Amino acid sequence: MSAAAITQVYRYSFASEYDAPRRHLCLAAQPEPQSSPLYFQGRLQAPRLTCDLLRGLMRVVQSRFFAPPAMLAKTIALSDPVVTCSDEMLRFEGFSACCGAYARVDLTSETLDGQWLTRGTTNVDFNAPMLSALAMVQSTDEVQLAVGADEVRLTSGDTQIVERKVELPIRWLKGLMEVQVCQSRMEEVISVSALEGRRFLRGLPRMHTHRRPTWIVPARNGLRVTQVENRDAVRVGGLQRLRVLEPLVTHAGRLQIYHDPVTSAAAFVLDFPGCRFHLVLSPEIWRGFSGEGQVLSSTALSSDERDKELAHVRAALHWDTVLDPTVIAARAATTAKRVTELLGVLSTQGVVGFDLSNQAYFHRLLPFDLESLRSSSAKMQPRLAAATKLINEGKVRVGKQCLSKYEIMVASSDVVHRVRIDEQSAKCSCPWYAKHQNDRGPCKHILAAQIFLGIQ
Repeated sequence: MSAAAITQVYRYSFASEYDAPRRHLCLAAQPEPQSSPLYFQGRLQAPRLTCDLLRGLMRVVQSRFFAPPAMLAKTIALSDPVVTCSDEMLRFEGFSACCGAYARVDLTSETLDGQWLTRGTTNVDFNAPMLSALAMVQSTDEVQLAVGADEVRLTSGDTQIVERKVELPIRWLKGLMEVQVCQSRMEEVISVSALEGRRFLRGLPRMHTHRRPTWIVPARNGLRVTQVENRDAVRVGGLQRLRVLEPLVTHAGRLQIYHDPVTSAAAFVLDFPGCRFHLVLSPEIWRGFSGEGQVLSSTALSSDERDKELAHVRAALHWDTVLDPTVIAARAATTAKRVTELLGVLSTQGVVGFDLSNQAYFHRLLPFDLESLRSSSAKMQPRLAAATKLINEGKVRVGKQCLSKYEIMVASSDVVHRVRIDEQSAKCSCPWYAKHQNDRGPCKHILAAQIFLGIQ
């Protein structure tokens, strides 16, 4: 498995730290051009709870729930979550090192008493001393939170610059975009009280469970685990990944469980007064979101007209915490239905995320050079690069056509594969499709047919 990475150098203004005597928490952020000195500064209304949620996020980010044999000799440490400051809300999000678990902490104005000075997204530096200090914060402490800074501290005597070189694997960035697509399809299946959720999490088996299918189902006293699938069941690959929720569920109001009918990914949302914790798990412990391929079709079918529509919608987002398609449609002079479609495309470009609790997209721009990644499609999307190569080599042709249904012949690896495709579905005769169907995105032959016909 490749661990290709994009190397980016971030110059933090200072090291993230918690000043215990002053009770001041300051998170170093990657400064952005033309930004104000701070995104947010203020006081934590629930310091113990907020610090616990941030530590829970970091527990996910610093975990590797699955290590393929090819990667045992190389551990990639990713400890820089993305933080978004928008209309009276801070969102912290990050991925596990294996890309199979996504976590997000949402802090609203009910838990933050301060000033929102700038809307934007940045990278936050969490270091070990700061995490240790977070563990010592008590509920009665008065903690000030500041995110971002515009000054550079030069090394002169006791003054120093913190310069950090961060290797960001491409698969991590791909996962951040793929998981938004999965969330946008998710449906709430189970909702229980925090007491029932805590009882369930404490009763989970201690051994690893990823070798056999496991489902969570409602029970008379809350939740239970079963190996039998039914209509109200949520499939979870690797129950041990739910352990990160156990220290947090005590003070939650409810535990909500969501399911993606296409990929079988699952999401767990803990609802607290004024804040939320999201945990989204890939279908299997060995499946990273980066390889799901849910963004391939929308990425492949680009056109000048669609790019122009995307630009108009993107200009109308305004860093809103909840993106209302009706409001965006009025700003962009289009329809709400079209806005919803284009927001799905923008989620694959790192421009918006999806909030399960609000069942709506939110504006945030990943603080990475995504354009440089798209220019290297072979690394970012190998299947898409392979499909484009098939077309350029003239290996795609129309076999039969009946109204809007097509039979496309794709020559690949000395074999001619048959793709049956229309505007609603696509099937391929290749072994990859036989194994995965459509739950991991289209195969390269279907992608080539889609591009060739210009349909999704």
